Amino acid sequence: MMHTAVGWHVELEFKEDDQHTRAAALVRLPDGTEVRSHGHASRHRIDSNQPRVGEEIAGARALNELAMQLLTKAHGEIDDASGRTSHSINI
Repeated sequence: MMHTAVGWHVELEFKEDDQHTRAAALVRLPDGTEVRSHGHASRHRIDSNQPRVGEEIAGARALNELAMQLLTKAHGEIDDASGRTSHSINI
């Protein structure tokens, strides 16, 4: 059996102000498609300003959305190839 190494690079970019962090995630797939998603975090006005925490929350939300889009894409490809409806396990 031959094994092929495959790698994906996910890009995350952040935009921040004193109250909000927005994350944009992008993955380019070997089939030439790109999947993009976004996440958002808001700081309550009485909380201390911790940009890293906002990035972690917004980034996690963007990656979660990216994962859901990839699952949807994969199931669509399974359905197209098999002529039946595939079923996913909810995360």
